[in-house]
Parts: sequence; structure tokens; C-alpha cells
Amino acid sequence: MRPARGVAGARAAAGLGMALPPILLIALFIGFPIVLAFAFSLGFTGGLNHTIAVIGQNVHEADGAVPDLGAYTDTFTSQRFLGDLAVTVAVTLTSTTIVVLLAAAIGLYLKFRGGLVGKVLSGLAVVPLFIPVVIASWAILGFYSANGFLRSVAAQLGLEFPVWSFTMVTVVIGSVWTSLPFATLLVTSGLQAVPQAMIDAARDAGASFWRVVASVVLPMAGVPIIIATTFTAIGILGSFTVPYFTGPNSPNMLGVDMSNYFSAFNQPQQAVVMAFVVFAIASGIAAVYVWANFRSAKESGAV
Repeated sequence: MRPARGVAGARAAAGLGMALPPILLIALFIGFPIVLAFAFSLGFTGGLNHTIAVIGQNVHEADGAVPDLGAYTDTFTSQRFLGDLAVTVAVTLTSTTIVVLLAAAIGLYLKFRGGLVGKVLSGLAVVPLFIPVVIASWAILGFYSANGFLRSVAAQLGLEFPVWSFTMVTVVIGSVWTSLPFATLLVTSGLQAVPQAMIDAARDAGASFWRVVASVVLPMAGVPIIIATTFTAIGILGSFTVPYFTGPNSPNMLGVDMSNYFSAFNQPQQAVVMAFVVFAIASGIAAVYVWANFRSAKESGAV
């Protein structure tokens, strides 16, 4: 028993030693700055927060060990922040829904039809992966501008096409463009993993196409779809480049708003509060991702 315990202890120590470097790296470069920023948002402006507290404007300082919630009060009573928060949530929900529906449609077509059309669709869906986001943002901006392609074509037909540049419509379009490739890869792989025998059995029992999709395919591919949804939502929630280049000055998404408060308005404390609001929303989305992974591990017998 003692030698067996010694071997198990040595293996545990070796495993801990292998896992310790990345854990320390994350704690040093991610965990510590988060704790420092959270303390700054509560008014603790000493130590490493002293310089930014001196430079920044409208900084609230704690009274000894008593936190000061002035920065949170300023932020949550600001109509600008509330409008940007609403826009951020709306764009995230809308874009994520469109991305998942498009990815599911492409995956289902490949699963049930395949052929040249399916390959072309899946290939086109992955094209944005190889185009830099900055270039795509500028292209989208010009495409839907007042003198862009759609307006020019509509003018030739005697029609009036709306100008979408510098509106939240282009932000949604850009978010869908940048998020679709990864979601398509995840959803398509999940749908392809559904056993064909299950689909054939449902068809033999008289189930229609939509019945097979709703009762067999989507439930069995539910975990990959949930993971793709959570990754897409978190990516859009924290996006900066697309809303910065294609969106309006106000309202805009919180990623742009944080940058404005930190640099243009010189209010770093309020910017940190906004960052923690985004972090809280992302944590809620990440909880769904953790649940999906746990469920997948449980179904496979690993837990």
C-alpha cells in the first residue's frame, strides 16, 4: 500500500508541477491586474493605482478601508452608459442569433444534402477567417455608405436604399461577418457527428424532415451548438474594432465606450466599472459554456 501511495503522490506532484507554470502565469498577468483594477474601482487608489489616480479625472477615493462606490454611482446613473449597455446587449443577442441560425442552416444542408452547393456554402462561410477585421470593417463601411455599391445600384433602378454606414446595422453585419466562420466550424462538426443510423431510424418511423431535425439532430448536437453560441456571444460582447470603425459615435457598444472614457474623457475609474459590467455579463455566458462542457463530459462517462 505504501509504495502505491508513494507512486500516486509522485504522479500528483508531477502533474501539479506541470500545471503550475501556466497557473502562475495566468495569476500574475491576468488575475493580479483584475484584483488591482477591482480595488481601483472601489476607490483604493494607493500602491500601484496611485499614478493612474493622480492622472485621471473624477476619481473617487475610499475612506481608509471603507470602499467608495462613487464610480459605480456615476456610471449607473449616466444615460450614456445605460444607452450603450442596452445597445451592447441588443447587438450581442441579435448578432449571435443570426450567426447561430446561419451556421446551423449551413451545417444542416451539409448533413442532409451535401454536394457541391454545400461545399461552396461552407467554404464561403470560412472566408472571413482569412480577412483582417480592420479591412472587413472598412469594406462594410464603404459598401453601405451614401455612395456605396447598394446605393449606386438602387439609384440606377430609381430606388432609394437606406444609408447604413455608421449605424448599428453595420455593427451587426460586421459582427456576423467576423463571428460566422468559427461558429460554422463548431456547429457543422457537431451536426456531422450525429449518427446517420439515428436519422434513418427516425425516417423509417415516419418522421418528417423537420421532425428529424427537431427531435434527433439538434438535441444530439446540442452541446457543440451551445458552445458555439457562448463563444460567439462573448466575442461580440467584447468586440472593439467593428463597432469602432462602423458604428455611430453614440450610442455604441461598451468596448468603444470604455476606450473613450479611459483615453478621451480621462475617467479611468468609470472605464474600469464598465469593464467589470462586461466581465459580469461574459461570466454569465461562460457559466452556460461550463455547464455544456460538464454535461458533455457526463454523457461521455468522464464525470
